[in-house]
Parts: sequence; structure tokens; C-alpha cells
Amino acid sequence: MSAAIEDVVTEAPTVEAVPKRAMTLGTGTSLIMLGLLLLVPLFVKNFIIFQMTMLLIYGVAVLALNILTGGSGQFSLGQSAFYAVGAYTSAILMEQFNVNYALTLPVAGVICFAFGFLFGQPALRLSGVYLALATFALATAMPQLLKLGFFEKWTGGVQGLVVTKPDAPFGLPISQDMWLYYFTLVITIAIYLFSVNLLRSRSGRAFMAIRDNEIAASAMGVDVALYKTLAFGVSAGITGVAGGLGAIAVQFVAPDSYTITLAISLFLGMVVGGVGWLPGSIVGSAFIIFVPNIAEGISKGLSGAVFGVLLFLVIFLVPHGARQVAIVGQQLIGRFKKN
Repeated sequence: MSAAIEDVVTEAPTVEAVPKRAMTLGTGTSLIMLGLLLLVPLFVKNFIIFQMTMLLIYGVAVLALNILTGGSGQFSLGQSAFYAVGAYTSAILMEQFNVNYALTLPVAGVICFAFGFLFGQPALRLSGVYLALATFALATAMPQLLKLGFFEKWTGGVQGLVVTKPDAPFGLPISQDMWLYYFTLVITIAIYLFSVNLLRSRSGRAFMAIRDNEIAASAMGVDVALYKTLAFGVSAGITGVAGGLGAIAVQFVAPDSYTITLAISLFLGMVVGGVGWLPGSIVGSAFIIFVPNIAEGISKGLSGAVFGVLLFLVIFLVPHGARQVAIVGQQLIGRFKKN
């Protein structure tokens, strides 16, 4: 298992491996996705709009994991814990303290950033599969912690909390689902731009130096301890914002909604989208949202087996995820232009 997880990061090509080509590929793919995300909701029903909202939310969570794993080379199977903290933060602020839903998101991000940064401190002694196991323990423990009687006054215990879905502001003549979708899209674009600039900044280069060779990075003057915990904090903060958006969209939070299954799904979305390639986060999110439904449509009794077969085919045919498909598409377009 250790070797398999390490291969995901060491063998998969990253955006930074070929900067000029990757920049063009990532920009083109991002613009195409943005166009589709802007236009498609105008022609579909509210249920599809809700699914697309969840697509964006999980895409943000997968992107956060991509920064941690693809950017700094640290493994985490505990993103569901940060997602849960963000979701409960927004839900409690909205329902217990009547805070505006938009204002709860930065609070959720800051709290999860602090949580992730503090968790990264003891995790500094761990790496590879041992770090993955430590985060796995965090994800496993979080649903049980949320059920404790000490927190029940705020969290609602096992029954959870019902969250009020916001109306469109300024009397805009659009549905709640449509407004929440475009609100989520704006937040997603802002986080995506922040993440791209972060990875291109000095801190991002420090992340990648640690990912490629921790000893060499330390010899070059990189504060390894600081940047590893910073990567954990940033990833957790972004995941917390995604969790807050998820609580608002679903209108309900409960401990059993944030189990280890969610953490594994986010990790799967990162691998399918392409480790280290941020535009692939939306593709990975689409895989974990829609493919299980496709598998159930093929066979309700064996949906899990069908999903496993589909996942195996994806990994076998495109081991480097959506980024590999985008590169092949770019090459085909280049050959077509030459001819």
C-alpha cells in the first residue's frame, strides 16, 4: 500500500513538470470548463443545478487535497474531518447565531486552517503511509467526536442540524438553487485563482521542493517544518470552506455524513483528476458524484462491483488521470492544425 500511494505522487506528472506547456494546457482546459459551468445551468432543471453545485463543492475539496498531496507531497486520508468542521461551523453560525451565510465561509476557513496547522505540527514526524494512517485515524474519530454530549448543544448530536437555504439577494428573479450555484461558482473561481497563484509563488516553490526532495530542500534553506504545516493548514482551510458550502447546499449536517468514505472519495477524485493538476479537480469531482449513479443504473444489486470495474478501467487506461487525457487532446489538436 505504501509503494502504491507513493507512486501516485512520484510517477504522476504535475503541472510544474513542464511549466510552459502545462500553463497553456491548464489555462485552455480551465476556460473551457468555465464556459460550460456558466452556461449549462441555464438549460437544466433545479435537481441538475443542485448536482452541479455539489460538483463545484467537491471540486474545491479535491483541489485542497491536490495542494497538499500534489503540491507538497504529503498524504492525507483525513480531509473529511476538515470538511465536517467547516460544515458544522457554517451551520452553527447560521442557525445558532443568525450570521449571514456568506460571512460564515471565511470563519470556517480560518478555523479549519488553524485546525490543520495544529494537526500538522505532530504530523511532522510522520511521512508516507504513516502520515496517511494518522489522518485516517482523524477522519475515523471525527464523526464520533461530533456525537459527544458536550457538543450536543451546538451540533445537535446524532440528529444533526437543519440549515436554512438562502434566497437570492436584491429580489433577483432566480430560484434558490440557481443563486446558490452561481454563488458557489464565484467562490470556486476565487479559490482556484488563489491556489494557482499560491503554487507559483515562493511558498508554492517551497512546497514542490519538499515534495521532490525534502533533504535537498532543507539544504537550500527551506524551512521544511514551517512549509509542511503551512500546506496542511491551507489545504484544511480550503476544505473547510467547501464544507461550509456543502452544509448550505444540502441544508443539513449530521456526524454520519462525514465518515471515512468521504475522505476516500476525495482522494479518489484527486487521483482520477490528475495528481498535481488543479483543473483536474473538477473532473475528479464529477467522477465521484456521477459514476456511482451510472453504476447503479447499470446494476442496482451490483452497483459497487460495477463502480469498481469502471474505476479499474479508468486507472488502467489513463493512469495519470484527466491530465493525461488533456495532453493527448492537445497533441491531436496540434497535429490537426499542422495538417
